[in-house]
Amino acid sequence: MADPSTYRPAAGSIPEAPGVYKFRDPTGRVVYVGKAKNLRSRLNSYFADLSGLHPRTRQMVTTAASVEWTVVGTEVEALQLEYNWIKEFDPRFNVRYKDDKSYPMLAVTLNEEIPRLHVYRGPQRRGVRYFGPYPHAWALRETLDMLLRVFPARTCTGGVFKRHEQMGRPCLLGYIDKCSAPCVGRVSPDEHRAIVGEFCDFFAGRTDGMVRRLEREMNAAAEELEFERAARLRDDLSALRRAVEKQAVVLGDGTDADVVAFATDDLEVSVQVFHVRGGRVRGQRAWVVDRENSEGVPALVDRFLTQFYGGQAEAAGAAAEDAAPVPREVLVPELPDDAPALERWLGGLRGTKVGLRVPQRGDKRDLMATVERNAKEELQQHKLRRAGDLTARSAALQELQDALDLPSAPLRIECVDISHTQGTDVVASLVVFEDGLPRKSEYRRFALREAATEGDVASIAEVVRRRFQAYLKETAEAGDDAKPGIDPETGKPRRFAYAPNLLVVDGAGPQATAAAGVLAELGIENVAVVGLAKRLEEVWLPDDPDPTILPRTSTALYLLQHLRDEAHRFAIAYHRQKRSKRMTASELDDVPGLGQTRKAALLKHFGSLRKLREASIEEISGVPGVGRRTAEAVRARLGAAAGTEGERT
Repeated sequence: MADPSTYRPAAGSIPEAPGVYKFRDPTGRVVYVGKAKNLRSRLNSYFADLSGLHPRTRQMVTTAASVEWTVVGTEVEALQLEYNWIKEFDPRFNVRYKDDKSYPMLAVTLNEEIPRLHVYRGPQRRGVRYFGPYPHAWALRETLDMLLRVFPARTCTGGVFKRHEQMGRPCLLGYIDKCSAPCVGRVSPDEHRAIVGEFCDFFAGRTDGMVRRLEREMNAAAEELEFERAARLRDDLSALRRAVEKQAVVLGDGTDADVVAFATDDLEVSVQVFHVRGGRVRGQRAWVVDRENSEGVPALVDRFLTQFYGGQAEAAGAAAEDAAPVPREVLVPELPDDAPALERWLGGLRGTKVGLRVPQRGDKRDLMATVERNAKEELQQHKLRRAGDLTARSAALQELQDALDLPSAPLRIECVDISHTQGTDVVASLVVFEDGLPRKSEYRRFALREAATEGDVASIAEVVRRRFQAYLKETAEAGDDAKPGIDPETGKPRRFAYAPNLLVVDGAGPQATAAAGVLAELGIENVAVVGLAKRLEEVWLPDDPDPTILPRTSTALYLLQHLRDEAHRFAIAYHRQKRSKRMTASELDDVPGLGQTRKAALLKHFGSLRKLREASIEEISGVPGVGRRTAEAVRARLGAAAGTEGERT
């Protein structure tokens, strides 16, 4: 492991200008590429105290052996150079937004005399018009098959086309009117290209005029008593409408935009992109990647847009507007620091101005909320897929055993977390994982009393003491029973009948040491204790001055994080419940004649105590079951409480 101070540039030697920098390892290989508006400020941040760096950043600077930089004239040049170098050197510490799959697109081969429609995956080529990407190939094929009755264009390969051209008869699609059969001369190349042009217009979002035209032709055919043609047009119109319904109409102004949203945790980032063309969502993409460091959403936006649209620009082979690598608008949750430079760079890729902005209201804001929900769902599903994988769980337990030097794999793990509001309403949760999966029936929660005002370390000690005192008591009561974990009276498992192999506490060394001290005090020796510090995801052993660092890709670290997050969620839920009860009790319990049923009815009707306090006597008495006298008492009590708060303020 290299010491960053050995290759730190001399003070004042780094220019205060925009540029791009490269970290190299001892062999000269580039391990990280970054850009900065101010090179001196950015590079100095890498040589700060190692303990304050994000684990991935700390690993990078201790892997590197040198750093170099290139000064450029503008931030736009820095963006371009950073993208080119990341692509050229493929640095191991740069997060790459690569798809784990190739998304299907609809390709129209306009570079052929008889254009062909087909579902396609892979790099884009010049002279071919693409629509998409789409999340599912089967849905795209289904839509294409539906539209072929309206736009009977060629879908066969070159070999099939030549074979039927030589045979002088069309294929099955030609016989069922899902192909205009240009191979046998039913339509001329120009007529077929016109059909393909209408198909492209439809997929580009220009659907309303086409639907109105078909309606006019259908009505005209019916008036002229051409009922067979009218019926065929009716079926075509129905197929068009079904195809339109398959793509939700989200915006009514023909918006051409990409909507980007993020969901993050301490280790990973989920990115979701919705492609909106002609006011409709035409496709979406999703990524889940390792988080580079603790940077916020603006920095994530900057890095993602640079890599994504840089790659799109290289893949795009056509200059037509519908095939442009960048849409007219890019909607993001937060603007990056160098938003103007990023806008200019995106505009250069598109060839016209590109708007980069945060939607504030209306349909676009609603769509952004939908994309954000999808990003969160993708991150959650990613976690569940990992948790549900038996092989991954087994590997995580084995890795924990090796990393913590345990005598056996920790098949039962318990985690303790504390929650409070500035020392009030202090509660704790205890969650249980068995074989790497949550066992929710054994979750427990604690309202703390003795150590509530003494800080988290004392609170952790109290919870551990209460939990294992209960375990010792139940073990003693069971005696030599053949089923020590089962209550003989109820036949159900005892609450604290089993001790864990591993106890995890939310915190660092002091919390782990406190928990281990309680176990030693109670004479329990077969339970290992660790603390998991949230900021840097460090694993602390009791009385150990240095933490154990698990690799970011470690399945064991993911299991510990999942355990800690579940304990935090359970504790927060209990804390909110207690706080809500306390706030309700302090305000309404003293109102004469107001029982629990009517109290609940009032809170349900008004939604919160604040809105109830603002309500008039008439509004309160309008709640079913609440008379005017009770309403006056409620109003008087809440008014007095508000006055008391004002005096305290």
